[in-house]
Amino acid sequence: MPRDTRQRSAIRRVFMRAERPLTPDEILEHGQRIMPSLGLATVYRNVKILAGEGWLSEVELPGGGLRYELAERPHHHHFLCRSCDQAFDVHRCPDEVEALAPEGFEVDGHELILFGRCAACR
Repeated sequence: MPRDTRQRSAIRRVFMRAERPLTPDEILEHGQRIMPSLGLATVYRNVKILAGEGWLSEVELPGGGLRYELAERPHHHHFLCRSCDQAFDVHRCPDEVEALAPEGFEVDGHELILFGRCAACR
């Protein structure tokens, strides 16, 4: 396991405070408040390591680019703001989402992505 550098510690702190999935640019912005010398290449390198360790999970949203969040999060969905491009957690599943599958199909998982404008952009 790679050692926990000051940069990696700063990135971990960013995620411990984050309440939503973050892009590498957002990680950099928040991380530079903790460690001003943090660079984007360092963010990319460290999120790859943290995802490989299972500490972070990748979140892929259509048209939104790759984001990261804590891996230990319980099952949830996402809302992507079309104005500011920030992603937010949706903590509730629609009732009986599996019933939407065609007859005779077996559902073993699902993802739900809501699109629109967040409260700040409205």
